[in-house]
Amino acid sequence: MNSVNYDRVMQEILAGAAGKKLLLHSCCAPCSSYCLEEVAPKIKTTVFYYNPNLDSEEEYLRRKGEQIRFLQETGLADLLDCDYCPEEFFEAARGYEGEKEGGARCTRCFELRLSRTAKEAKARGYDYFATTLTLSPLKDARRINEIGFRLQEEVGIAYLPTDFKKRGGYLRSVQLSKEHDLYRQNYCGCIYSKNASR
Repeated sequence: MNSVNYDRVMQEILAGAAGKKLLLHSCCAPCSSYCLEEVAPKIKTTVFYYNPNLDSEEEYLRRKGEQIRFLQETGLADLLDCDYCPEEFFEAARGYEGEKEGGARCTRCFELRLSRTAKEAKARGYDYFATTLTLSPLKDARRINEIGFRLQEEVGIAYLPTDFKKRGGYLRSVQLSKEHDLYRQNYCGCIYSKNASR
């Protein structure tokens, strides 16, 4: 499983995805920028903004506002929004608060957000679900994709594997963020990652 080229698999799936629909979980506008540039021309995409991990409602609304503005400026996708519900993240993180950044707490956070995305995609008649989380050089694409494939079986909806950092994806997202003057944060989102970034 370690040697899977998730980016190539994604490209192969998208080559035959005309007429299909994707629900793409997005953590923020900067990360979604390149991801949408890559997938939206090939599959009808809706951005799913579900991020209960964000450390404050102010941060949540700021990132959501940037996501909405980016979508309005580009027309690349529609938006499916969620309410800010930090209690869901704290429940998932309970007992893992002291984990280092990138450890088991992050895995539980990935599972929380991908699970909700899969269930929403299934309930709303999408063909695939995916996430922008694999864009970050700091996130383990193999772990995220393994969660996605497990949820594909559990929920009964196809998962679109990704490794958006490939082929210069992360650098392109930085460029797009500058072009659109997007707010870029220096931490993933939760209070624990914020403290670790200081």
